[in-house]
Formats: sequence, structure tokens, C-alpha cells
Amino acid sequence: MTVFALLLAPGVALADEKPDCANPQTQLDMTICSNEDYKAADSELNAAYKKAMASMKETDSYLPEGEKGAAKALLAAQRAWIEYRDRACESETFLVKGGSMEPMIYAECMTRITRERTAALEDLAQGMGN
Repeated sequence: MTVFALLLAPGVALADEKPDCANPQTQLDMTICSNEDYKAADSELNAAYKKAMASMKETDSYLPEGEKGAAKALLAAQRAWIEYRDRACESETFLVKGGSMEPMIYAECMTRITRERTAALEDLAQGMGN
């Protein structure tokens, strides 16, 4: 009964309550908001990757047999980029290792690098001259 009363007490945030990301007030709020930003960026990345892959497959469809490989090259590049992103962001966290900011710094890095890659994939999907 006491736990239930605490959940209903004024000023006690419920676990599924989201912070105001336009004006986060605590480190926890900032971390939650940074993770939300990363989720959105990752979703945009996945959409851009699908478009870029479709473009590479189309390119492969009209290339002579010995010159195909655009889709395979993109897949290899994306896998290498994921490894790069993860290690680059891990290295940034060493600036605040063990501190309450560490997860936020990681998420912010992941968002920044993911958005850069998304822009590159969108350019790739557009093709040459666009």
C-alpha cells in the first residue's frame, strides 16, 4: 500500500512519463531526450539506407556482369561505418567516463554521426548529378 501511495504522490514521476525535451531539467531527462533523438536519427538512417540500397541494386541491374557490385559495396561500407560509429562514440565517452553524463554523450555522438551518414546515403540514393 505504501508503494502505491508513493506512485500517486504529487511530484513523483512515473516511469513511463516522458520529460519535456524542449527544456529538460535533470541529467536523467537530458539523457532520455538524447536517446529519443538518436532513435529518430536511426529511423531516418534506416529509411535512407533502404533508398540508397534500392538505387545501388538498380545500378547493378544495368551494369555488365563483370562490373556489378554496387549493392555489395554499399552493404560492406554500411557494416564498416556501423563499427566506426560505435567505436568513435565509445571513445568520446572516455571524456566523462563513469559520470552521469556518459550515456548522454554517447547518445549525442551516435545522433550526430548517424545524421551525417544519413545525409551521405540520401546523396547516394539521388545518384550522380542531382
